[in-house]
Amino acid sequence: MPIHERVQHRKFQSASQEAIVSLMVAAAAVLQEITDLMRGYGLTHDQYNVLRILRGAGAAGHARGEVGRRMMSKAPDVTRILDRLQSQGLIRRRTDPANRRLSVACITDAGLDLLTVVDPELHAMQQQLARRLPAGGAAQLATLCNALVP
Repeated sequence: MPIHERVQHRKFQSASQEAIVSLMVAAAAVLQEITDLMRGYGLTHDQYNVLRILRGAGAAGHARGEVGRRMMSKAPDVTRILDRLQSQGLIRRRTDPANRRLSVACITDAGLDLLTVVDPELHAMQQQLARRLPAGGAAQLATLCNALVP
């Protein structure tokens, strides 16, 4: 269904308005598909993102503020996300020996195991979504999106 039909808008004021509205509708649709996938594993999209970030940090882990800076979308409460992941046994926290005021989060083996299961499904979903684009469209879309991020 074309975007203008989906948002019940007959005519956009400009091509730029149509492009931005289309981007927002497409992003919401993709995020909903990812959210549905993550829900099947007892995760939110933000929780998955935190696990991905902590996997990349390795054994050193990251402090809460660093996790927040690396997130795809700025979650309002990184502490709450970390609390939930810790209660699920997917991360652990320790005091930073260099700065005892900081708590550092690290992914656990259970968190790594979960990502081992989730990642192939997410990758397959991403591939399926990318197949909806014309040839070369994925690279072009990435370039266009990069241009919009300050």
